[in-house]
Amino acid sequence: MFVIGLTGGIGSGKSTAGEIFAELGVDVIDTDQIARLLTQSGGAAIPAICGLFGDAYITESGALDRQKMRQLIFSDSAHRQKLERLLHPLILDEVSSHVQRSLSQYVIVVVPLLLETGDYDHLIQRVLVIDCDEQLQVTRTMARSRLSAADVKAIMATQVDRQFRLTKADDIVRNNRDFGHLRAQIVRLHHFYLTLAE
Repeated sequence: MFVIGLTGGIGSGKSTAGEIFAELGVDVIDTDQIARLLTQSGGAAIPAICGLFGDAYITESGALDRQKMRQLIFSDSAHRQKLERLLHPLILDEVSSHVQRSLSQYVIVVVPLLLETGDYDHLIQRVLVIDCDEQLQVTRTMARSRLSAADVKAIMATQVDRQFRLTKADDIVRNNRDFGHLRAQIVRLHHFYLTLAE
C-alpha cells in the first residue's frame, strides 16, 4: 500500500486538506481522531492515563480532561513526553491496522507530529507538508479553538521549526489563500499520487 504522511504546524489546514483527499475517494487516517477515541470515556488509553497522572485528569464521565492535560503538558515537557510515550504506540497500532484494511489506491495518514516522533518512518513513502505563514497559523487556531495567541505560540514552540519541516517535505501545499486555491493544489497532487501508487 502506498502511504503518504500529511503533516504541518497547528492551524496550517491539515484537517481541511485531509477532508479534500477524502472527498476524492482516498482513505484518510487522522491520528488526532484516533487519539480522541483512545481518550474518550471507555477509551483504551484511559486506565493507563489514570495510572500515570491520577484521577484529577479524568472527567466525571470517564474521559480525559483535555483542558487540564493541555495545561500540564505545555507547562512541563517531561509530562508531555510521558503522555506521548503512552499514546503514540497505541495510535500507531490503530494506524497500521487501518492501512492494512484500506481499499483505496493510496492512503493519507494525517500526523501533526510526524517529523517530531519518527514513529511512522517504516510506514510512509512520502511526506506532504501543508504550510502557511506563522501569523496565519495563530489567527486560524485562535478562531477555531478559542485559545489565546500566547497559548497557540506555546503549542507552536513544541512543534518542529517551520523551515525544518519544509526541508523534510517531498511535497508542499501552500495554504495562505482561500479554500479553492487549497483544493486545486490537492487535486493536482491526487492525480500525481495515483500515478505513483500504480
